Amino acid sequence: MDGSRMILKAASPLNHGGLLAVSTSAIPNKKFQPSSTRRSHRRLLMRAKTSVETDMLAKDSVGTDTVDDNDFGVVSMHHVGILCENLERSLDFYQNILGLEINEARPHDKLPYRGAWLWVGSEMIHLMELPNPDPLTGRPEHGGRDRHTCIAIRDVSKLKAILDKAGIPYTLSRSGRPAIFTRDPDTNALEFTQVDV
Repeated sequence: MDGSRMILKAASPLNHGGLLAVSTSAIPNKKFQPSSTRRSHRRLLMRAKTSVETDMLAKDSVGTDTVDDNDFGVVSMHHVGILCENLERSLDFYQNILGLEINEARPHDKLPYRGAWLWVGSEMIHLMELPNPDPLTGRPEHGGRDRHTCIAIRDVSKLKAILDKAGIPYTLSRSGRPAIFTRDPDTNALEFTQVDV
């Protein structure tokens, strides 16, 4: 797969709403995907494709004769749920500072609490207006040492300028890689890591 490119449909201002070309050669396979994992991932993708095709033809559930009973077909991360105390305040941050757009197709009035679904590429953040069980004080200064959500972006320096202009504090990656950590209005930690596209 070295040197190949995948084309993904992007639906976020962070991806400019167009097609996003991702070079798979930029992914350090040995560090994150051992060769046995790559083979397993390829088998998983083939099984998922076959399963979808079979489902379309037979409208039947997956049989019990699968090769691996523990393989339930992981495809990708669908969304991350983030608790917020005040939905409007959080939407101001996620929409007006970070530039995320609401997914109008997702139901927001069918749950017993207020919320919103925001696009992050082809995945989403689900903001949920509920009491936040995390303390507001005593959290690590650096968000990388706390529970956090990581969003891949193209240019950390541009986000740094946006956060500086808005007066929002942040820390840079301690490892020296291009990444920036900040917190939303409810002190939920967010990491933005720069990726090559």
